[in-house]
Amino acid sequence: MEIKWLGHSCFKIKGKNTTIITDPFPPEAGATLNKVSGDIVTVSHQHAAHSNVAAIGGQPRIIKGPGEYEIGDAIIIGITSYHDDSKGTQRGHNTVYLIQMDELSICHLGDLGHTLKDSQMEELGIVDVLILPVGGGTTIDASMASEIIRQLEPKVVIPMHYKGAAEDELPPEIDKFLREIGLNNIVPQPKLVISKTSLPLSTQVFILQH
Repeated sequence: MEIKWLGHSCFKIKGKNTTIITDPFPPEAGATLNKVSGDIVTVSHQHAAHSNVAAIGGQPRIIKGPGEYEIGDAIIIGITSYHDDSKGTQRGHNTVYLIQMDELSICHLGDLGHTLKDSQMEELGIVDVLILPVGGGTTIDASMASEIIRQLEPKVVIPMHYKGAAEDELPPEIDKFLREIGLNNIVPQPKLVISKTSLPLSTQVFILQH
């Protein structure tokens, strides 16, 4: 499986037979999605920066909320959550997606605004790859992201939803996140290629370039 970060909360998750695009964004979000296509598009919530499905080429199936979906060789479970820590009273709902494909379990938290409840952790079960926001503001910050990593104990962690920085330095949100979890000196890479047999034995953080 190949995972590329396209910017913001948007990823291209390419399996053997199925390609999934998460939370596509519009051009004004700071980049473009030209010539990006996929079989499935997931939308965590209906904010413009997460739901620009028109930008994705091909004829993808669009998933926009909770439920269980089986498309091609992918099983996707949408789990209800909130965009804030006040049960959605400030920013509404958010959908966490669990993607099961190529013998891997990938969790994309969308714009989650709180740590996970017991019921949500039970629905997620074992998570191999966790894609989570770390930038704070309208979503969880570095401290809450660190707590969710402890809750789920994934093998792979990929941070998202933070602003970029100069090529020779890490963004301040990433620096804060790494310090929160006791890491440093992680070199960003253009993509992550992962399989069930190549999963690390303990949690490892990967920073992707976009």
